[in-house]
Amino acid sequence: MKRPLMLAGGAIVGTVAILAVLAPWISPFDPNLINVKWILLPPSLEHWCGTDTLGRDVLSRMLYGARVSLAVGFVAVGIAIAIGVMLGALAGYAGGRADAIVMRATDMVLCFPTFFLILAVIAFLEPSIWNIMIVIGLTSWMGVARLVRAELLSLRKREFVMAAESLGVPAMRLVWRYLLPNAMGPILVSAVLGIAGAVLIESGLSFLGLGVQPPDASWGNILTEGKDNIQIAWWLSFYPGLAILITVLGYNLLGEGLRDALDPRLRDQH
Repeated sequence: MKRPLMLAGGAIVGTVAILAVLAPWISPFDPNLINVKWILLPPSLEHWCGTDTLGRDVLSRMLYGARVSLAVGFVAVGIAIAIGVMLGALAGYAGGRADAIVMRATDMVLCFPTFFLILAVIAFLEPSIWNIMIVIGLTSWMGVARLVRAELLSLRKREFVMAAESLGVPAMRLVWRYLLPNAMGPILVSAVLGIAGAVLIESGLSFLGLGVQPPDASWGNILTEGKDNIQIAWWLSFYPGLAILITVLGYNLLGEGLRDALDPRLRDQH
């Protein structure tokens, strides 16, 4: 309760998640229903967010688009966390040559701007939601790997680790049973902030036509229609843009609040 911004972020994230899960039941219209009589209708009591160039209800499409954005965020971050934790644990605990190889590989991947690297990979693949999830996950693990490595390097000098090593605890058991659980706080914060980044990347790819393909709805491809009709249909840009802004803001607030709550040095300041 001492962190109102964290509570606000959690409320935003929870609300978006609930709306995404309940989209099939609360959407006022079929998101792919085409009606020529409804083309580019402004927001009204019947169509709260207006309609698009094919007469489809924008609110319904945004609710289904939330499902896409959250799915991409969670799956992509799950892949990135899995890869980052394994490589970071290897580098942080094994040290030596393994540490050098993992860190040089990480530095090499970090040399490429993430979004342009994803664009280059997506260009050779068929645009689909699964390809987007996998590519974002495979190109977003570097920060997690460096974070886990730093945490394990710090934890290796603790007394409980030295005691476990002196008792002959196997290295694999020591890492997964004792070291990683003590590093879960920063990993959790990184995961929450990573979801916000994945939502932005998916929206950007869909906006460029390399992400979710029509007629499936996503916030990015709704924005694409808005770009082409910005002077006569402002709502096609405003509402999905606002949804992206609020969702990313919610995850950032939640992530920053978790970092303050889980870091003892920051927690003591409250």
